[in-house]
Amino acid sequence: MADLLSLNIKELNSAIEQMGEKKFRAKQLYDWLHNKLVWDYGEMNNLPKELRRKLSKEYPLPYIEEVQRLQSKLDGTNKFLFKLKDDNIIESVIMQYKHGNSVCISSQAGCRMGCYFCASALGGLVRNLEPSEMLLQVYNIQRITGKRVSHVVVMGTGEPFDNFDNLLKFMEILNSEQGLNISGRNVTVSTCGLVEGIRKFADRKLSATLAISLHAPTDDMRRRLMPVANRYSIEDILEACRYFIEKTGRRVTFEYSMVQGYNDSEEHAKMLSDLLKGMLCHVNLIPVNPIKERDYKQSEPERIERFRSILEKNHVNVTVRRTLGADINSSCGQLRRSYADR
Repeated sequence: MADLLSLNIKELNSAIEQMGEKKFRAKQLYDWLHNKLVWDYGEMNNLPKELRRKLSKEYPLPYIEEVQRLQSKLDGTNKFLFKLKDDNIIESVIMQYKHGNSVCISSQAGCRMGCYFCASALGGLVRNLEPSEMLLQVYNIQRITGKRVSHVVVMGTGEPFDNFDNLLKFMEILNSEQGLNISGRNVTVSTCGLVEGIRKFADRKLSATLAISLHAPTDDMRRRLMPVANRYSIEDILEACRYFIEKTGRRVTFEYSMVQGYNDSEEHAKMLSDLLKGMLCHVNLIPVNPIKERDYKQSEPERIERFRSILEKNHVNVTVRRTLGADINSSCGQLRRSYADR
């Protein structure tokens, strides 16, 4: 059966007309689903009863069920575990910033990328999420918390470009003026560096932010952290990023997880500076969150600060990510993993 929540307004118009209804009913239905965030046909009181009955029979609405919610006592971060219709578990986070409320969502159930420092990869990939399942993470969190979501980051479980078409449909509906109307500029998509995906994304000329999980200044170091580096060199990725910048005029963010004694030396900072010199980009230094299945440790604050200082002196735009939700396992895959273990 068709998934109405995954249809854009044009596709919904077509579906409604095929049911013998007038086109304006599609606009009313779209408003209930994507603006009012109501997923019970019985509550859609400006739709005729007979249409609601037909919709219930022909188009049962998708859902995700909240199974756990943790709230940080440190900074108000909320982490959610949601159960999908097939009992797969995904996780999402809402973080509060001065600029608004940012929700980090999953794009897959599990992940096949195998990054050493990420708990999401420990169980492998189960399946891609539908556009509706990505939207419902945002919609449910806004309903549950009562907080308006202003920014969305596709940086939870999964590799977004491994689910490219569904990602784009999700973004289209999220950006729709008839729905939540979250600006493309307020959407960030984070990839391990799938070069073909970066180039395809660039060709769409969207206003979204592209974030690259880099985490090392050399191919050899990166291969030890990220199996995907066996397929794509850093130079391949940087070339694709330059193509993205040329097509969109948008700067690229490079995510760099700081692992004590591995990638956090002054020499590594100088090497990273040389790599990124002159590029329209921003480096986000991330104090990595340890997970019990791995033996690495987070870099010391002084070492992170020294690393940041070297990048700045070499004219590379850089910030250190503020650690949020440290008391509730807020890093990618941690809560989902602990739930699976239980």
